[in-house]
Amino acid sequence: MAMLKRKIYDDLLTWKKKSDGATALMIDGARRVGKSFLCEQFAKNEYKSHIIIDFGNAPKDILDLFLNDSSNLDLFFAKLSAFYSTTLYKRKSAIIFDEVQQFPRARQLIKYLVADGRYDFIETGSLIRLKKNVQDIIIPSEEEHIEMFPLDFEEFLWALGDNATATLMRQCFDSKAPLGQALHKKIMNDFRQYILVGGMPQAVLEYVKTKDFEAVDAVKRRILKLYRDDVSKFAEGYEDKVFAIFDEIPGQLSKKEKKYHLSSISKQARFRSYKDSFVWLSEAMVVNTCLNTTDPNIGLALSADYATQKCYMADTGLLITHTFMDSPYIDNDLYKAVLFDKLSINEGMILENIAAQMLRRNGHKLYFYSRNDKDHRENHMEIDFLITEKRKVAPIEVKSGSYKSHSSLDKFKKKFSSKLSNSYILYTKDVMIKDEIIHLPIYMTMFL
Repeated sequence: MAMLKRKIYDDLLTWKKKSDGATALMIDGARRVGKSFLCEQFAKNEYKSHIIIDFGNAPKDILDLFLNDSSNLDLFFAKLSAFYSTTLYKRKSAIIFDEVQQFPRARQLIKYLVADGRYDFIETGSLIRLKKNVQDIIIPSEEEHIEMFPLDFEEFLWALGDNATATLMRQCFDSKAPLGQALHKKIMNDFRQYILVGGMPQAVLEYVKTKDFEAVDAVKRRILKLYRDDVSKFAEGYEDKVFAIFDEIPGQLSKKEKKYHLSSISKQARFRSYKDSFVWLSEAMVVNTCLNTTDPNIGLALSADYATQKCYMADTGLLITHTFMDSPYIDNDLYKAVLFDKLSINEGMILENIAAQMLRRNGHKLYFYSRNDKDHRENHMEIDFLITEKRKVAPIEVKSGSYKSHSSLDKFKKKFSSKLSNSYILYTKDVMIKDEIIHLPIYMTMFL
């Protein structure tokens, strides 16, 4: 597998230096987001030797070792070393527990392995906090968590061999200066490719190699199929509900109001019976959940309404494939629409999904504001996203390039004026400040 430069590598370096064996590192992320590959590269580059134990298909001998020989760590390490034919060096070797959620016993041992202090431990997992996998173990406090996401736009540009553009974008963002028509057009063109390919490493590598969207689509179909297999395997007892929610995502996002309405699954569907299924998809990092905050005055999380949420795909490239999963690539009109800037049909859905993806990648929990007042239309408003900036709230609206008005934003600004920092509109045109609203090209979401 060719190399993709990932920013998270630097976070691993920081952990190694600061922790110096005092903590294990747990990397949470969706399947196929590149966790195992990253760990392997890191261990190869930064340690004298390393062992990777893949609990997705670890041999019985190794599982027995964890169950029966863990009380004597000298023997435990000697056997590990022999089994993997790898010499372990004190403070110079790393042991990686890959897909550790599939074998909770290994995770429980982390406490003792870290206390022993001989080696560094890195764990990778997805669906990691699912109750059934941790019910009998004490989650080690010696674990530091870090989340891994699909490649962001800057990493995608690096993959295409462009190391200069993101720096320039950052300068224009900081000074709120327009980039100028030619440059904006070029970046939008690259960004459209990023939307279509998405940020899953295998899809990006395929695109870098072939520049063929059909080949990329085939890669993404395989990833989506893997996700479905995971649901069957790991969501026992409520897999049908998880499938129902997952399959309905494109339909929900293509509506004007993107709130997830369970009634489209069945008239009898109630949130409490589907709650675990939403949690499952969110914990697996397959979706980005966006909650309605009913009172932005008091801190977004405090007034979050879990029963009213929007459900975005964690990777927009996967959303595009997922939307047309039942028909061949050739029928997927979204590719043409995105490439030729004719995105009228589902523009809102795609731009909002990529905005959610970028905000989440920046560490924001996702919230929106929705107030429905049938009797007083003047109180009715929908704000796509709310983030916190300098302890204040920043409302964000996602618009198409040809939008005419922003009445919800105006009402929201008036109602909560004392609580607000900047107001933003994300759209497909160049940087502009108008009506005290900062208009940013959608690709600049990565700086918010």
